[in-house]
Amino acid sequence: MRLKIPPALRHRRYLYLWLGLLVSIAGSQMQIAALHWHIRVLTDEPDPLALGGIGLARILPVIVFSFLGGPVADTFNRRRILFVTQSVMALTALALAYLTYSGQITIWSIYLLTALQAAAVAFDGPARQAMVPNLVPANDLPSAFSMSSIAMNTGSIVGPTLAGVVIATLGQEYTYFFNAVSFLAVILALIVMGPVAQDAHKAPGVNLRAAIDGMRFIASRPIILSSMLLDFVATFFASANTMMPIVAKDLLKVSEIGYGWLASAQSIGSVIAGLVVSQVSKLRRQGPLLLAAVTVFGAATILFGLADSFSLAMQALMLMGAADALSTIIRNTIRQLQTPDHIRGRMTSINQIFFQGGPQLGEVEAGLVAALFGVPFAIVSGGIGCILGMLLILRKWPQLLTYNGDEPILAGVASD
Repeated sequence: MRLKIPPALRHRRYLYLWLGLLVSIAGSQMQIAALHWHIRVLTDEPDPLALGGIGLARILPVIVFSFLGGPVADTFNRRRILFVTQSVMALTALALAYLTYSGQITIWSIYLLTALQAAAVAFDGPARQAMVPNLVPANDLPSAFSMSSIAMNTGSIVGPTLAGVVIATLGQEYTYFFNAVSFLAVILALIVMGPVAQDAHKAPGVNLRAAIDGMRFIASRPIILSSMLLDFVATFFASANTMMPIVAKDLLKVSEIGYGWLASAQSIGSVIAGLVVSQVSKLRRQGPLLLAAVTVFGAATILFGLADSFSLAMQALMLMGAADALSTIIRNTIRQLQTPDHIRGRMTSINQIFFQGGPQLGEVEAGLVAALFGVPFAIVSGGIGCILGMLLILRKWPQLLTYNGDEPILAGVASD
């Protein structure tokens, strides 16, 4: 198959945003991998609960502030919101670098700064995702989300891999410093992008009623609601990323470099899947594809939990990543196409609770189960729970089996 330029990248403003995210996400993923390793180093013995605590630090601010983040994204200029959130995240990364360099860092300061950064994400996510349909026409949205997936997962390959190298050669604090610098790429992209139009004539204001309207909208769209619940259940049970330092250091007996490769393995699979989808002009039978992807994700998680070698663990993680990328692209396309622009920020903010709540709360769950029964049991049982949860959702919303992807679109979007 001859590779072609993905349609989304032909739109200048989206191209700028995509390039900025490519750099910034690499820095953010470097920091995430470094934080997990940092916590493991700060504890004398393997402590799954300490690692699981980082999940709570990330998700609690998202749950609290996402209900505001949606109305803010639908009321105020989304591009300006991103200027603020990206700057706040850069400053928190600098604070982590300074505290580590000066020897003042503690697990609790890591939790606090992670929570501050997560609060910024609660406003950044809805504004950024809701802005994408303002940058490309409706027909190119699947391409845009596949390219966003590639940016996310390319960064997730480069970031953790660099984290291992930087920690081993320069020191822990430099991973946080490089992440702070990486946010400048998105800020520069927002500057050169110029103004971005959005539907402001139905601006809801920042209030409780606006947030409730978003929840009512989702409840009235079974295909959107079921895809959100599927996302939450799958990632809640099959989330074991914070256990990765224990798997690497204590089970597979690999160094920081090996840990970096394990931490990036899912993203390698995701990039491969994203490249394949980016070349497909029309993605048919999206419902069955989504369900198949979640099934493979759960099965690969079980395989990872049973892996007794570095090679097998890498292969299982890559398969998990490929399945997750396909699932993410389909879910994002469904939601954005079926949501009018004036309420898109609120839909995205509520989805953010599901999207981030699943893996972050899943990390807490994995930490508790691992503390009681061991890390391998926590991972394997999570994969089984993922598949069982999907079957229960399918029983409640069987229309997922017949969703094709060419159902009527509720609202158009502006082209470049």
